Amino acid sequence: MSYAIVRNEKLTRSQAIGICVHNDRKAKKHSNKEIDISKSNLNYYFKKNELSYTKEFDKLKKKYNLQGQIRSNSIIMCEMIFTSDKEFFDTIGTEETKRYFEESYKFICNYKNLGEKNIISAVVHFDETTPHMHLIYIPVIHTKDKDGHEIDKVCCRDFWKGRDSYRNLQNAFHEYITSKGFDLQRGLPAEETKRKNETIQNYKQITNFENTKKILENITLELPKTPNIKDFKRAIFNRDEKIENAIIKPRDELIQKFYQENKTLHKELSKQVNTVDFAENFKEDYIKMVEKSTNLKLSNSLLQKELENKEKELELKYESKAYNMEHEYKKEINKLKQENKNLNKMIEKFKVTLKRFIKWLCHKFSYPSEDELVRDFEKEAYTNFNFEKQLDINQFKKKDDDFDIEY
Repeated sequence: MSYAIVRNEKLTRSQAIGICVHNDRKAKKHSNKEIDISKSNLNYYFKKNELSYTKEFDKLKKKYNLQGQIRSNSIIMCEMIFTSDKEFFDTIGTEETKRYFEESYKFICNYKNLGEKNIISAVVHFDETTPHMHLIYIPVIHTKDKDGHEIDKVCCRDFWKGRDSYRNLQNAFHEYITSKGFDLQRGLPAEETKRKNETIQNYKQITNFENTKKILENITLELPKTPNIKDFKRAIFNRDEKIENAIIKPRDELIQKFYQENKTLHKELSKQVNTVDFAENFKEDYIKMVEKSTNLKLSNSLLQKELENKEKELELKYESKAYNMEHEYKKEINKLKQENKNLNKMIEKFKVTLKRFIKWLCHKFSYPSEDELVRDFEKEAYTNFNFEKQLDINQFKKKDDDFDIEY
């Protein structure tokens, strides 16, 4: 029977960048050889991210005022993968496969009161060997701050709190998906199967390996040499057959029995020795693999640290550049403001002088009023005395608009 599969992985900001490129199929060349790009058009979203995962996280954090201290290496989101085996999806068909992922999406929306709003993306891939869904979400917990106010907080540690958190997820998902009509199995935990992994040293002690190996080396599979019954018969000259039946035959039968038991014991002991020899060789390979894995982790950690330093360096560089540009703009704006202020003073002073000049002309040439003087001037000179109307400020505004730049 097929299994209901759900896996969870925690992601930092730097890890989420690579996951986003893979899930949204943005890479020009895919390292995963199972991806058939001719089938990528079959992929679809339950919730599509408009931006990259990290930018969507920043947007949702601001929109919903999500609390929590976020560092460069903090877990800011998680990825769940829902799937089963290829045989299961081939059996239920395309429509039921889509319903399987739809129910999986509904399940996680309600799990631990997460809410659909905290899901960044949910995409189903049909362009690989087995259909599966990548669901990216922010691990938000609903709690209270120190003042007792209810808040939503980004905290992966508390979202997956407890040793049985993943086991509870598996149990809850299996119960939910089977209730929707999908006949799937849930794997049994180690506590129920009572299985445990033994070390090679423990196995040697349990099987008494060293002693077994010595015994095995000294075991002989050859039958001991015994007198021929016919020769013995000739020696007793057909005397009483009781000697043959009571002594000779039982002895030969016992020797044959011990011989067969010896062969069986040799076979079983050989299996034990071969098992331990194989385990010891495997242990050496395993140690080498662990060392290689540790070196890779260390290398990855150093690369991540270098990437973080580069990010900080670029951030400081652009902050400095932005500050300098802002300073220059402010300086230029203040200069223009001062020039504008001086021009306004000059204009106001000119207006006062002009009024005095008109008044002086009226008095000099005995005009009945200042208004008549202005009116006669406008009529004879074909000029509007109001210089603001004459400048047509809207015209200048229109010309300025032509220089607007879109960013």
